[in-house]
Amino acid sequence: MTGALTILGLMALAAASPATAAPPSSADLDFFEKSVRPVLVANCYGCHSNASGRLRGGLRLDTLNAMLVGGDSGPAIVPGNADASLLIRAIRYDDPDTEMPPKGKLPAEDIKAIERWVAMGAPHPDMLAAAGAAPAPATKGIDLAKGRQFWSYVPPVKSAPPLVKDGQWVASPIDQFILAKVEEAGLAPAPDADRRTLIRRVTFDLTGLPPTPEEIAAFEKDRSPDAYERLVDRLLASPRFGERWGRHWLDVARFAESSGKESNVMYPHAWRYRDYVIASFNADKPYDRFLREQIAGDLLPHSSDDERAEQLVATGYLAVGTKGHNTRGDAQFRFDLVDEQIDALGQGLLATTIACARCHDHKFDPIPQQDYYAMAGIFLSTDTAYGTYRTQGNDHPSTLLELPAGAKNVPNGPTMPGPVRRAVEQQQQRAAAEGEQLAALRAKARQARQPGSTVKLTAAEQQQLQRARGADGREEAAADLLARYGEDGKATALNRLAMGAMDAEKPQDARLLNRGELNSPKDRVKRGYLQVLTQPGDRPVTAGSGRLELADAIASERNPLTARVWVNRVWLHVFGKPIVPTPDNFGASGMRPTHPELLDWLAIEFMERDWSTKALVRELVLTHTYRMSSKADQKALSVDPDDKLLWRMPKRRLEAESIRDAMLMAAGTLDLKPPVGSPVAFLEGTDRNPAIAAQIGMDRPVRSVYLPVLRDHVDEMLDVFDFAEPSYVSGDRDETSVPTQALFMMNSPRVLDAAKAMATRVLAERDSEFERLNLAFELAVGRRPTQSELVAVRGFFKDFLAAQTGKSAKQAKGEAKRLEEASWAAFCQALFQSAEFRMVE
Repeated sequence: MTGALTILGLMALAAASPATAAPPSSADLDFFEKSVRPVLVANCYGCHSNASGRLRGGLRLDTLNAMLVGGDSGPAIVPGNADASLLIRAIRYDDPDTEMPPKGKLPAEDIKAIERWVAMGAPHPDMLAAAGAAPAPATKGIDLAKGRQFWSYVPPVKSAPPLVKDGQWVASPIDQFILAKVEEAGLAPAPDADRRTLIRRVTFDLTGLPPTPEEIAAFEKDRSPDAYERLVDRLLASPRFGERWGRHWLDVARFAESSGKESNVMYPHAWRYRDYVIASFNADKPYDRFLREQIAGDLLPHSSDDERAEQLVATGYLAVGTKGHNTRGDAQFRFDLVDEQIDALGQGLLATTIACARCHDHKFDPIPQQDYYAMAGIFLSTDTAYGTYRTQGNDHPSTLLELPAGAKNVPNGPTMPGPVRRAVEQQQQRAAAEGEQLAALRAKARQARQPGSTVKLTAAEQQQLQRARGADGREEAAADLLARYGEDGKATALNRLAMGAMDAEKPQDARLLNRGELNSPKDRVKRGYLQVLTQPGDRPVTAGSGRLELADAIASERNPLTARVWVNRVWLHVFGKPIVPTPDNFGASGMRPTHPELLDWLAIEFMERDWSTKALVRELVLTHTYRMSSKADQKALSVDPDDKLLWRMPKRRLEAESIRDAMLMAAGTLDLKPPVGSPVAFLEGTDRNPAIAAQIGMDRPVRSVYLPVLRDHVDEMLDVFDFAEPSYVSGDRDETSVPTQALFMMNSPRVLDAAKAMATRVLAERDSEFERLNLAFELAVGRRPTQSELVAVRGFFKDFLAAQTGKSAKQAKGEAKRLEEASWAAFCQALFQSAEFRMVE
């Protein structure tokens, strides 16, 4: 057995040693630091770390090499194979002789996190140091003065655009930064994109939808010098802009309408925050104002009830994150909630992994542990309102924020369908009946709690009481929901509620927790901000939670990160690749910018233009760089195969929402009218089962941004095309090409329905086959078919109809219309399946 384990250890070392493994991504490292290391520190380091003194079983878990080598029983982990890892088997309690920790099994959530980490390949900071991808972690404190010299903590400087050889190519100072590096590499930029390619690209980028055939024809016909500029301005003014760019922010804001984790409690009022984000982008709200409202909107002055309501809804940013509603103990739940808020704010707004300092000083960035607890005090002094009821699986209920009654532009909520109302009423009745049946048992429980009582409850009776508590919560939820709706199903003013945050009555400074453990508190840390980012003029926290002071410090022109982080995100969504390849991590474990001077120039330009996102987007899409084609060049490919220099526009696959919306638009079934509310609004009065979604219209023909987002139950079509994981900050989505995507486009009833609707539309709107083929291609891929494609499609129709031979003339004539519709539906589905439909050049 020992020999086998030794061989296994050598295999593990050879396959995943930090010296040979590829450096992990910053997202993978963040997962380890946030979800795995704290569990190991709290439960394992006491016996299995270098600082523990005497090692138990010869096993250390504080370095990757130590885990790979293992202890007396062999390697602790086998990267990529959780089931084969001794550590995983020990924490699962698979073997009575090796159960760890010995004092009690870890929570299921912690076990799943470690399993996932091992399955990911056990990404660990040791890999970075071994590969030279990042400096080794500091071992003797943090030098803040030295830390402020790191590139992202140095205030941006607006350099003059560099000189270039081909000055005529330049349409913007941005072009000079790009062209200078292209020329330095001995390359030339790609030729310009044709007008059809350009209008399709910019329309998708700014609205998430394809241009109509009429819009394409008008742009091709308009040869005036400012035709493209006017097109851009029209798209920026469209309400579709906010839906597209608001969705980008919702990825960063980890927006969802349920809590995730084991209980996955519904958040029926999260939709108000979604709509706030969309409206903010359409109004071109200054980005610094946008951030202040989300961090401390409840503390900002207001001039009307509508403004007050908007600012309260904005603080939903702090409330929509994941939560373990069945966490044991209020204190643990509260600290986990605060940790999630700090992590989301740090990565989303500052591209900084602040939460990695919960258990110890940050391993790579100049963030001492006391800075984490300085910020923790701010959020511990904040009451987060998410609106749930105490039920089985939810031990941590919450109220909601009441919006001002005088607000005129606040919708009451969605209309409740009749069948849904009846289901909610039945839920209330069942819960009430269940509660009445257990009245005697409750009386016995009260008697058992009396001092000196000899009455005791059996295990079965205790379980019954637990179910009874769940019934009480469901009855309360159903009653409250029905009280906020009229008999006609319309929401009343009582439904003007929102998720969000307010200052707690009694602010408090947090205690620094040794190794992040609640039972090891140290001295209190005064509420405040990251020292490395504190600038002269930042106000200290003297009263209240400190969120307003935090908001001002983050949304400040003096902050070296805020503007840089946002312009990098905008650049990513316009050009397909960010300037800083790790958009959620500007720290030492992240990657350096490819064009640092350009990043600083954009950040300062952005702030000088009043933090206007629309102005920034406009400036980027009007560059010559953006208007290049995606045409390949063999010399350029050999020098810069990844197109880091941006010598051509990258080809990009459409995001999940655009694929779905483009299909519905081609079919003519997309409803562009924004819906009021979300179907999740009615789930609070049910058993919270996501399977009920199909009964309340979860898949409506509205834009995808308005579809409900339930953690662990994301819409199938969005999920298969790499929708952002709503449990984490997602600055850059994955872009995969896997067989399940092709299978979905082949077999999904939703794709088949869209193809049939598109075929019906094409047959109705055009008379001849030639005109119909032109329309179909224009609707799907924004161009007309080539001669060879026409020949191929006609051959397809011929083969399709040939399969019907052998039938009588009468039968064939009777089925002619059906066969024609079926053949065109199959053709339209083939267009949806094409790579060109899903790609933007």
